[in-house]
Amino acid sequence: MKGLILSGGKGTRLRPLTFTRAKQLIPIANKPILFYVVDDLLAAGVSDIGVIVSPETGDEVRRALESASWGAKFTFIVQDSPLGLAHAVRTAREFLADQPFVMYLGDNLLSGGVRDLVEEYRRGGADAMVFLTPVPDPRQFGVAVLDGAGQVTRLVEKPTEPPSDLALVGVYLFAPEVHEVIAGLTPSRRGEYEITDAIQGLIDGGRRVVARRVRGWWKDTGKPEDLLEANRLVLSRIDRSVRGTLDVARVEGRAVVEPGARIANSAVRGPVHIAAGAVIENAFIGPNTSVGRGARVVGSRIENSILFDQAEVRHCARPFANSIIGQAAIVDGNSRAEGRDALQLVLGDHSQVNLWQAAPSTSC
Repeated sequence: MKGLILSGGKGTRLRPLTFTRAKQLIPIANKPILFYVVDDLLAAGVSDIGVIVSPETGDEVRRALESASWGAKFTFIVQDSPLGLAHAVRTAREFLADQPFVMYLGDNLLSGGVRDLVEEYRRGGADAMVFLTPVPDPRQFGVAVLDGAGQVTRLVEKPTEPPSDLALVGVYLFAPEVHEVIAGLTPSRRGEYEITDAIQGLIDGGRRVVARRVRGWWKDTGKPEDLLEANRLVLSRIDRSVRGTLDVARVEGRAVVEPGARIANSAVRGPVHIAAGAVIENAFIGPNTSVGRGARVVGSRIENSILFDQAEVRHCARPFANSIIGQAAIVDGNSRAEGRDALQLVLGDHSQVNLWQAAPSTSC
């Protein structure tokens, strides 16, 4: 079985973060989202992996994957235009050959991985397998309808009137017969070749498509609030490992403090992940926060936030919450400006924001 990771697209809903990086390389608990996907595939015994990339970010994705030590063989496949998931499969046709494959969207996270589901598929009996989870607003997703036996009978892409609340999760297993269906597809009203249409084609052709519910949680990290929620979910599962330098510092709860990180005259309340080289001074790092490599937090309070590598937040009396601070971005505050309301920022890489006091009601 082969793997196919979709790591293209423009990530417009995550701007400004994606002006300078592929959305799949945004860090969650100081690890790129894409790396979680590769780990899941390897745990399922899938090591021959094609990676769909865009012309804009393909080199960045290639460098990131090739910089790590994997027991995997990667084949990078350029999709010139983001014309849908089925178009990505069509683009990878030569790589996939006549083997079954698991397709995994590179900006999705699954708490339970895919090993059990891949093993079930390998045992046979299905031409395709999809994964489902109930969602509050199915209009944003592909939606499945099941019969009494739990077999898929109908699929609709982003329906205005959803026939069920079961959304398709971004992992699919296919037999090679899906290529015949995809070859005959026409673009949808969105101008894309939809994977839901391909799966519906299998169903209409008498092929067996089975569905399984996701175990644990699933997160599609398409918006900043999704990134923060994914960060919270991943951090909720970490084990305590405090190996950095503590100097008059208190670290409570689930926390990873990597070797080379330094915490001085500060308090840390987990779950948190503080990467190597990070410096925390005269600060408070609250729950659900990850602090990247070489980042600095000085004289500030932060919680439920993500700081990329080399980011800096310094001398801000008002707390930060629900914020994402890009790589090497700097937030420079005013330690004399008071305020209880938390600040919320989403800053792209290499940004700089000066929160100096202009008036009591608007200062940091």
